[in-house]
Amino acid sequence: MEVPLSAGPGTPTRTQATPADAPRTPIPGTPDFVAAVQGRLTDFFATRRPIVEPLGPIFVDAAEALEQFVLRGGKRTRPAFAWTGWLGAGGDAEGPEAGAVLAACSALELVQACALIHDDIIDSSRTRRGFATVHVAFEQRHRERGLSGDAAHFGTSVAILIGDLALAWADDLVHAAGLDPAALARFAPVWAMMRTEVLGGQLLDINGEALGDESVEAALQINRYKTAAYTVERPLHLGAAIADADRDLIAAYRTFGTDIGIAFQLRDDLLGVFGDPEVTGKPSGDDLREGKRTVLLAEALRRADATDPSAAHLLRTSIGTDLGAEDVTRLRAVLTELGAVDEVERRIADLTDRGLAAVDSSSATPAAKEQLRGMALAATRRTA
Repeated sequence: MEVPLSAGPGTPTRTQATPADAPRTPIPGTPDFVAAVQGRLTDFFATRRPIVEPLGPIFVDAAEALEQFVLRGGKRTRPAFAWTGWLGAGGDAEGPEAGAVLAACSALELVQACALIHDDIIDSSRTRRGFATVHVAFEQRHRERGLSGDAAHFGTSVAILIGDLALAWADDLVHAAGLDPAALARFAPVWAMMRTEVLGGQLLDINGEALGDESVEAALQINRYKTAAYTVERPLHLGAAIADADRDLIAAYRTFGTDIGIAFQLRDDLLGVFGDPEVTGKPSGDDLREGKRTVLLAEALRRADATDPSAAHLLRTSIGTDLGAEDVTRLRAVLTELGAVDEVERRIADLTDRGLAAVDSSSATPAAKEQLRGMALAATRRTA
């Protein structure tokens, strides 16, 4: 079933890339690949300015904030998986369609921007990648300019709309990319499922916190839809769809994507407690202060309930409070002593092995298999 994507005003219907426009085989994980994605995003933002400017200075400010947020950094993980999925299904990085494919893959960075901006609001995060989060930045602007009303509410309201703008512009970039109509028809329903899944995962997360669901199963379900689906599984699926891959390869990609995506989030959970702020760009122990219902916490509570009621009480009364450095250190020790950290590491290893086995036995090209192996290990063993 074809699911149409919304095309914004002034968006070209199709501009097929010429060989001169095509990327010269950018390899995911390299500076050349990041630069190639950066170039597609920079060019796209330039096409939005004539649309934004007539709406006035506040919209210009908001659009510039989104542009800065997207271009500021990041590993371009999602475009990398989509690009590799396309290559692994027979895509030609030197062919005339490569530029269009890379542009469509780059649109995933705008979906990511929407998710991060909204996630920072939901989690009351003050920093992202070493900078003020979008809602905090606009809160500060409100105060500095002496505007009327509540500064925090203003910042949150503007950031919600900027996140929405990112999601809308992701659709526009897909349409502006220049995919041929048949490829776009295959791409569109996968894109639609991905967007629904990431929003559904976020809702599961919020509802889980409200219900106080402490189970490992609930945390894993959130990881499946909030992170794995749009970080690895669906990007690979999108690349495969563009290349018109067969069902077996898509199934292998999705197995790999689900397992590696969950392992990616489990590593993120560990970094949210034990990560170095100088490397992660977020305060140490932030996930503990925010009370995130992670697999790490769920596993610790399960073990503490069975063997150490005092540790269980400490965790339940501490998580989600304004913890000082000494409190964070103490909770880290409890999580480690309960064996929860080792259990999460075991899960990461098992998921990584299973995901790699799925892609190794698939019909993906040898080069793509090697690339996906390296990307999987980088995603699950990272320090930031």
